[in-house]
Amino acid sequence: MMNRYWCLVGAFVLACSFSEPVCGADRPHIVMAFADDWGQYASAYGKLEPGGINDHFSTPNFDSVADEGVLFTRAFVSAPSCTPCRSSLLSGQHFWRCNRASILQGAIWDMSIPSYPIELQSNGYRIGHTYKVWSPGKPANAPHGGAACSFNKNGSKFNRFSQFVMEKKDRDAAKEILLNEVRANVRSFLDADDDQTVDGDEPICYWFGPTNVHRKWIAGSGKELWGIDPDDLKGKLPPYLPDVHTVREDFADYLGEVAAFDAGLGVIIEELKRVGIYDDTILVVSGDHGMPGVPRGKCNLYDFGTKVPLAIRWPKGIRNPGRVVDDFVSLPDLAPTFLEIADVDVPETMIARSLLPVLESKESGLVDPSRDAVFTGRERHVAAARTDNKPYPQRAIRTDQYLYIINFEPERWPMGTGPGFGSPPSKFPGEELLRENTFAAFGDLDASPTKAWVVLHRRETPELFQFAVGQRPRLELYDVRTDPHCMINLAKSIEHAEELKSLHRRLMDELSSTGDPRVSADIIFERSPFTDAFSKNNARRK
Repeated sequence: MMNRYWCLVGAFVLACSFSEPVCGADRPHIVMAFADDWGQYASAYGKLEPGGINDHFSTPNFDSVADEGVLFTRAFVSAPSCTPCRSSLLSGQHFWRCNRASILQGAIWDMSIPSYPIELQSNGYRIGHTYKVWSPGKPANAPHGGAACSFNKNGSKFNRFSQFVMEKKDRDAAKEILLNEVRANVRSFLDADDDQTVDGDEPICYWFGPTNVHRKWIAGSGKELWGIDPDDLKGKLPPYLPDVHTVREDFADYLGEVAAFDAGLGVIIEELKRVGIYDDTILVVSGDHGMPGVPRGKCNLYDFGTKVPLAIRWPKGIRNPGRVVDDFVSLPDLAPTFLEIADVDVPETMIARSLLPVLESKESGLVDPSRDAVFTGRERHVAAARTDNKPYPQRAIRTDQYLYIINFEPERWPMGTGPGFGSPPSKFPGEELLRENTFAAFGDLDASPTKAWVVLHRRETPELFQFAVGQRPRLELYDVRTDPHCMINLAKSIEHAEELKSLHRRLMDELSSTGDPRVSADIIFERSPFTDAFSKNNARRK
């Protein structure tokens, strides 16, 4: 297997086209639109549950994909950190099975692990990607063909959407410049060499992955560029966030970046229509985890960190379009789905479950009763949980009623530690440093105005500071039906003892049966080479 994948790597350095397709035009084109740090926020979800945050901005292109396909209400990532999430999605398995691609800092792609784009490429698909697929791991974007299959020659300014537009006097013209960049990049793939031009005979596999929803954004851009008024969000933020203007504006700016991504998605749709393949394409739209720089979002196993949008349009495969599906879906399920649809053998390593039966069903709501849970987890993001470079290990199971989390090392700090490490420091850097430098304190909570407010007001609102960065008990259990924001830990409740025991058993069975190193005799995440990047960083600081 190792030799086979290194051969493929050498081949796509020269070209991004392999053999002729085995099924010709019968196989659909596959397009993935995937946003950094995009949790489950879209106007399509506001229609399902009016009265919340989703009422206050618009994602018309995502909504159209959902209206003409399937909208999933319970889609979750494997890990709420970009690299391990993408590793799991591309390889069709839990993130903890991806070797050094299971972490972010220091991630290296193991070429012996099959990924769906490379499997498709070796079976006649032409593959390409724009902006980010799998990075900052090495080799960059390796599971989607690497640099040889990159189509970014027209620029990457879209990744800094609000920064670019807000500095221009003519904001509409600036937006158009960025959307034209997207158009030119995708056209460079769709309208490639004569022997690669989309003509209905050669199927394509394309990834559109802008990073603009990732921080940092320009304060006030949500209102200025998209008309999202922070004051409209008053009283609608989760209870673990301070309901103050600074945080509401931060949230509005985040939604503005989602709206910008949606505008880019609109360009992708227009281009697929231009070349006449839109109705022959399975188009999937999603994000890699929840909101960054906000307590309980990115890098957390609560729904705010792990629940993501998911809409799939496939006219020739989806029956009864416009359905809303409540089955539990983990993003790794997409890899075997794509391969099955393309009539490509699914590698044994892809233990995730194909969504094809759900897509082909006519039913809404709960379609497959066996899809009753998802499993999530986390090891290392960008911060060390202690001075000895240890990660913050967590695993969880999410069912219809409960979220059960195991924090394997509760003496460590979930967001990393502050200056000097150990207990939370008594003195912090100034607000501007916290806004600009993710690593100034608690590095796994991205730098943001929200983070700065919570840390600098920690004495007036200690409970909000605790939600953001504080230590956590070994076990957490929440009834998400009655407590959707996970405010009341039921792990010590006698009334819930049997449920906790049942969830614990099911979670541990999943970890053991899938070879999670966290529950093995050799916990590889705790030693070299997984700790090397942090050891080198600490050595440089000294």
